This record gives sequence, structure tokens and C-alpha cells, in this order.
Amino acid sequence: MKKPLLEALLVALTAALFAFAANALSPHGLKLGRNYFPGDTIEAHPLPGPANHLTATVTNASGASDAVVARLREKGLQVVDSAQAESLFQDPRFQQDSIIFIDARNDEHFQEGHIPRAYQFDHYHPETYLAAILPACQRAEQIVVYCNGGDCEDSEHAAISLRDSGAAAKEKLFVYPGGIKDWEASGRPVETGSRGSGQIHKGKP
Repeated sequence: MKKPLLEALLVALTAALFAFAANALSPHGLKLGRNYFPGDTIEAHPLPGPANHLTATVTNASGASDAVVARLREKGLQVVDSAQAESLFQDPRFQQDSIIFIDARNDEHFQEGHIPRAYQFDHYHPETYLAAILPACQRAEQIVVYCNGGDCEDSEHAAISLRDSGAAAKEKLFVYPGGIKDWEASGRPVETGSRGSGQIHKGKP
């Protein structure tokens, strides 16, 4: 019993040595000293283009608690505050779909009111939305994902799903933690019905 165990250990050790040697010699091998999962080392990038004076930070005026913002950053997600969301909406690139908003809520909430021309992406049913979302994300320079705001986690999960699937590059992906509640409370326009319905009204401060 002892001899077969020693032989098995010898085979495993030999295989491991060969694997490390092959990895070291291969130009595509893993760098053993590199941290492939940096976690907290992921930094927020400045918003590019005409809005480059904005930074990916959120203040208390964003409509989200510091804990929510901290949680998003821990997941490697960039954030925009209330004023930055407004600036991106007013940016001429928004009309060209170079800046897009993605609503992470379900059909009922989306139909009741969303940021005008926002795409819908309910991450619980991604197959329903991917045909529209994928090309939009590929074309866009900046992507802002939101949900109800506050403690709602749908925007977080949707953003992670888009990022990890490769649909949206992490450097152009942002979460608006204030969400539709902050948007409406600021008296900004809201669209009811489907995307592009033209049924626009002002939010209620």
C-alpha cells in the first residue's frame, strides 16, 4: 500500500515540474508573480471626450449612500453622480448613441418611466435584450447603467454581467447609483412606454 502511494506522489511531482517548466518556456505562459485578480487595485477612469472634466466619483448628492458607492467600487465598477449623469445626457454624443443609458429594471418599471432613449437590460432575462444591447454597447463610448437607485442592486448586477460577458469594456462602463429616483427628483425628463416612444414628461422633484 505504501509503495503505490509513493509512486503516485512521484508521478504527481514529476508532472508538476514539467508543467512549471513548460509554462516558463512558453511565450503565452502565466507570470507566476503577477496578480491576475487585483480586486481593490482597480481604479476609476476619468470620463473621456467633452465631459473629460468630470471624474468618476459620487458625492452625497448622488442619491446613493456611501456604502452603496463603496460596494460598487469594490466590485471594480466606475460610478457617476447626479450632475455627471445630467451632463452625459446633455452631451451631443448622446443623440448619436455614443453615450447610452441602460435601464436594469423589469418591463413593468421600465414602461412606467425611464431615462429617455434608455435601453432596457433586465439581467434576469438577458436573452431577451442581448440582440439590441450588444451592438449598442459596441458602438458606445460611454455606457451608464442604472436602476431604481438607493439600495437597488439591479444596476450593479447588470453592469457586472455586461462587463464579464465582454459585451461592455470596463473602461467605458459606469453605474449611476442614484438611479431613476434621483433622476426624477431632479425634475429631469422621463419617457414612458417603450424606448423612443416620444412620451416625455418631467420628473417630479
